[in-house]
Amino acid sequence: MSEWVEIVDSLENKISKMLHKVQLLKQRNSDLQRELQELKSANQEALSAARVWEEKYESLKLAESMLGSETNKREAKLKINALIRELDHCIVQLSE
Repeated sequence: MSEWVEIVDSLENKISKMLHKVQLLKQRNSDLQRELQELKSANQEALSAARVWEEKYESLKLAESMLGSETNKREAKLKINALIRELDHCIVQLSE
């Protein structure tokens, strides 16, 4: 009979340890989920900032080329032509 008691006690002990590990893992999972969300948010902010800087850089290149810089004149002409095509497309849509 004492063997059964020992076996049951041992099982209870093991179950208790497993439940404790499950709780610890749930807490760790929760912490990691929160950290993941924070990192995703930071990543989105960094991507947005990078896009803003890219736009500023492109605007600066265009302004420089319009001021007479020979290096970016071709890019400026292409950009102006693209803007004109876009305006023409808008005008066609408005006239329909």
